[in-house]
Amino acid sequence: MKCEINFFTENIPYVVRNKGVLRNWISKTIEQEGKTAGDINFILCDDALLSELNYKYLKHKTLTDILTFSLDEESDSLCGDIFISLQRVKENAAIFREGISKELHRVMIHGVLHLIGYNDATKQEKSEMRERENFYLNFLSLMEHPAKSV
Repeated sequence: MKCEINFFTENIPYVVRNKGVLRNWISKTIEQEGKTAGDINFILCDDALLSELNYKYLKHKTLTDILTFSLDEESDSLCGDIFISLQRVKENAAIFREGISKELHRVMIHGVLHLIGYNDATKQEKSEMRERENFYLNFLSLMEHPAKSV
């Protein structure tokens, strides 16, 4: 089965850059975790859509930056839809004094880690999730800027 990693937008104007690098990064992350990648859709959207989904499926009335829906119930590969609020990403980037693309990448890999099976409900789980996010963000950085050969 061929893995397809897709990027969509809903209700916002945004262009995801370096899709090939991101696809490779996500595939290698999944492989590194001992899993097989299937079809994964990233849907970048606004707060309104994510809030609507958050309430409809989780009964939460809070803003969030990401919702991950696993779709691989009858498959050995990871498949899912990852909805990301670009508004939350931009706000969090400002709060944490981080670039928007780096914060977007953090949220993207966070969703992938959820598909893999990581959770973040407890303090310990949050710590492990953050550690994995940082590891894979560093991995992406190496992929984007490989050391020049001497």
